[in-house]
Formats: sequence, structure tokens, C-alpha cells
Amino acid sequence: MDAMSETIRLPGVGVPRALLANETAFGGGVEGDLRCGTLVLRYGRAERLDAGAPGRPERLVLPRLTEAHVHLDKCHSFDRCAGVGGDLAVAIAAQARDKAHWTAEDLAHRAGRGLDELIAAGCGAVRSHVDWTTGRGHPEVPLAWEVLGELAADAAERGVTLQRAALTAIDEMADHARAEAVARRVARDDGVLGSFLLDQPDRREGLRVLFAMADRFGLPVDFHVDEGLDPSLDGLELIADVALETRFAGPVLCGHACSLASRGEGDVARIGDKLAAAGIAVASLPTTNLYLQGRRDGTPDRRGLTRLHELAARGVAIVIGTDNVRDAFCPIGRHDPLHSLSLAVLAGHLDPPFGWQLPTITTDARRAMGLAPGYVDSARAEDLLVFEVPSLSSLVAGAAQPFPLTRHPMAARTGHTHA
Repeated sequence: MDAMSETIRLPGVGVPRALLANETAFGGGVEGDLRCGTLVLRYGRAERLDAGAPGRPERLVLPRLTEAHVHLDKCHSFDRCAGVGGDLAVAIAAQARDKAHWTAEDLAHRAGRGLDELIAAGCGAVRSHVDWTTGRGHPEVPLAWEVLGELAADAAERGVTLQRAALTAIDEMADHARAEAVARRVARDDGVLGSFLLDQPDRREGLRVLFAMADRFGLPVDFHVDEGLDPSLDGLELIADVALETRFAGPVLCGHACSLASRGEGDVARIGDKLAAAGIAVASLPTTNLYLQGRRDGTPDRRGLTRLHELAARGVAIVIGTDNVRDAFCPIGRHDPLHSLSLAVLAGHLDPPFGWQLPTITTDARRAMGLAPGYVDSARAEDLLVFEVPSLSSLVAGAAQPFPLTRHPMAARTGHTHA
């Protein structure tokens, strides 16, 4: 029987209220941060929750997860990286030495493994940064960009979106011709224009040119910015200033922003207001930032995270990303957005109820990537996941693996298309 003509009913379901576009219309009974009941899908889409017996659900249903910040070109290279264990500069140098091993076969093997891990964790959308070094002696288009393009095509056949973000240096983007060449190729491949800001002297001009190219070619923008705890780092505010000055209307995502943790409350409020006015989202990347930031002799006393609570209070969308997995930047890690959220809960004191944190790895993360948010209500059956846990604390703790709803053994199908 054609699945599109079936009615599918899955009993004992809890749906996070934060992941419903119209929770009242969707129905079900309210249990804390969940709506609970029997999930009904008709014509291949989630239609409603029929209220069941009161109490906690038996299982949770979520939209597929979103990974907004990883480095598939670097992942799973740790075992051959020498000199790992230090701050950001040490990691950059160690990873640069490993690039001698980056053949097409090596990249396809490691990046493909990472992508498979993300899909197994329940991801339906992934953004991977790709190192894009310009200038003399470097190819116009990195080999990793081409290899991940092939992986993106394969992922699309599996119903998964893999975005590639060109990771340039912002001072190189100040060269108009170079910036245009990169942007033109990124646009041809439906990619994302990205850059790394720390303390380069030409970063304002680089930002002006980058935003102009992104506007011209209709590209989303993604930055690695202020990846350090020095309070003098000003890249995040500079990005907001230039975005507002240029009236850039496309999606902008800023990753790291660690130095905001070292700024005073007045600075954080001012910068947060600018980010909110510009519509800029911020990605916190706890795994790598906890490992690299705040290093000192002995035990670190700084977390290295951006100001999650304060930015959210100013109306800034917060995203949680995985960043590096088993490479020179982080010798451990896991390709799993729920694992990253769990770590952010611990490191950033994100308190229950956890349902309101889930948009950081679903709806808000998709918006930050320039994608439609993807709520549970009206979602296609193939875009929904089932977790066999009764609570969101169990979910965030990693107590269950995702199960595609379309293959769930308790999803009872009938041929009736009328409730």
C-alpha cells in the first residue's frame, strides 16, 4: 500500500513543545515541556496528537537533528597528528602538518566516516567548514572542497543536506579579486561564504568585501571569530557593525566568540543588542573550546564558552555545534548534536526543562544555516525520529539512539485516510 495514503498512529508519544510551530492546534495533553498522546500521521505528514492517558510518555518524537558547525575535512586525523595538546596556535600548527596526508582517498574516508556518524546520530542537515587557503602556492579550489562536494551529492540521495562553508582568512578577503573568485565558486556549488577572524589588521575591510560578495551572490555567511579569551578581541562586535552598516539581509552565523566571556556586562549587553538587531546567530562549541581555551599550568579555571545566557536574554539565537572530532584541535569528541548539547548543559549551566534547549540543535540551528526550521507538526514522516526514552533529561543524557519513525515497529498503519 502507498504510504502516502496510509494513516500512521504511534502511541505513547511526547513531543517537545518548543519544536511545535503551533502546539495548541497540534493537540495532545501538556506534561511540562512536552505535549503527549498518540501521534497521528496522514498523507505522510504529522497531523496531530490525540490525547491519551495522562502521565509521562513512553517515547519522544523529534525532527531530525541539525549539526551547524563541524570540520569533516579534519576529523579522525588525530592518530597521525604529532604535537597535539596545547592552545589554538599549537592545534593550528599540528593540523597544518597533517595536511601532507590529505589525498582524495584519505579525505573521502575520514569525512565520509564523520558524515555517517552524524547521520546515524539523527542529523538531517550538516554544515562542514572546509579550509580554503588562498594566495601563492595554493590551488584555487581546495581538494577537500571537491571531495565534500561528492559526499554532499551522496548525502542528498539519503535525504540529508550537507552544506560546505569555505573557511578563508578575513585579511585575504580584503583582496577584492581573491574574494570574488572564492565567492563565485562557492555560489556555483550552493555553498556558504565563511572566514576566520582573530586579530588580523585588515579585518574590517575584509568584512566589507566579504559581505559585499555574499550579497552579490546570495550566499549565507559563517564566521570563526574571537576564538580566545583575550578581552581585547573585537571581531564579534565588528561583524555586527559591518553587517548593520551594509544592511546585509542573509543568514549570518558566528562560531566560538569565546572572548565575550572576558568582557564586562555592559560590553556584553551592547554587543548582544547589535547581534540581535543584525539577526546574527552565535554558535557555542563546547567540546573544542573547553579543550583549547583557558590553558595554564595545572588545572584551567575558565570554561572558554561564550556568554550563552546573556546573549539569549538579548534576543540572540544560540546554536550548539560539535566542531572538531578526533583531530589536532580536539583529541576526543563525538559526531552527535545531542552529545554536544549535553556537554553545553554541564559547562554552561543550561538548566531544565531541557525542551527549551532543543532548538539549539534543531529549529534555530536550521534557521542559522538559512534553512526552513523543520518543526514536528506537518513534518514528513521520514524527517521524524523516535527516541525510546520517557523524558528529555534521558534524551539529553544520551540514553537512547534515534529510530526513524517510518521504521518504528509500533507505528500502526491503516489504509484509512479519515480520522
